[in-house]
Amino acid sequence: MNGVVRTLTTTCDNLRALGHEVMVISPDQFASIPCPTYPEIRLALTRPGAVASRLREFAPNAIHIATEGPLGLAARRYCARAGVRFTTAYHTQFPEYLAKRTHLPAGWFWRYIRWFHGPARRVLVATESIRAELRAHGLTQLHHWGRGVDLACFSPQAPPALEFAGLPRPIQLYVWRVAVEKNIEAFLASNHPGTKVVVGDGPALDRLKALYPETVFLGRRSGAALAGCYAGADVFVFPSRTDTFGLVTIEALACGTPVAAYPVAGPRDILTDEVGAMAENLDWAIAAALTRDRRACAQFGAGFSWAAATSQFLAGLAAMEVQPQAS
Repeated sequence: MNGVVRTLTTTCDNLRALGHEVMVISPDQFASIPCPTYPEIRLALTRPGAVASRLREFAPNAIHIATEGPLGLAARRYCARAGVRFTTAYHTQFPEYLAKRTHLPAGWFWRYIRWFHGPARRVLVATESIRAELRAHGLTQLHHWGRGVDLACFSPQAPPALEFAGLPRPIQLYVWRVAVEKNIEAFLASNHPGTKVVVGDGPALDRLKALYPETVFLGRRSGAALAGCYAGADVFVFPSRTDTFGLVTIEALACGTPVAAYPVAGPRDILTDEVGAMAENLDWAIAAALTRDRRACAQFGAGFSWAAATSQFLAGLAAMEVQPQAS
């Protein structure tokens, strides 16, 4: 479970609540293999035509391709052959992620991104910074699709995590995958006094536990337990330089916790001076964020609505209402 999956599952739930029929084609429905260098992500193995046959049988009014992996390729191939319009979304800075993992130039991977998304009727993006970046790479058919917060779960009233009792303050919290592309080590190596707490799991967890024994690693949390971690922290630290949005930042804000981050895409599109601080010096950003008013943070976070985000998603699909033809 990550931000992309949570966004997609919540959007599907909201669409169904509005009366739409949604079919999801996802890797858990097929045999799969671990993604090279990223085994937690599974790559689906499908026989030729498996995705196309499901799409023909369902006969959708709109097709949205969420990711650039094998299933996305199969759906793209079907749409191209059948002359069916489709939309895509750019959720993840894959060129930068892959460059970090392979040590190859990001420009090599941008060629694939341009090719994959080029035929889409619209490419859905969450922030203006990502819109500008995609436009610079030649993708101009862009449509805004924001994100939301489950305000019934994430609020300042969430009971703080029991593990926080007795920890030296301020508690500086990181929530997300524990992986190299999240730049988490920049946070763990920062020097602001207090306690660093990490919530999440991932391939870098064991190595970082060994390198930073003074950090409190709580593992995975979800629902009320996760909300309690946000609400009980003094500052939320978002060290990633490659995320397109950062769902965890608005969840933290909805719980009344200010955010410290680098001034990059994602945080730059979300944060204001009233609810967070951004700087290339992460220690400075943490210190500044700790001075923000928690009530202002909670009010700001409450402005992110999944209902509004779902409406934006639907608006992106409005022009796609064509019945697919047999290939």
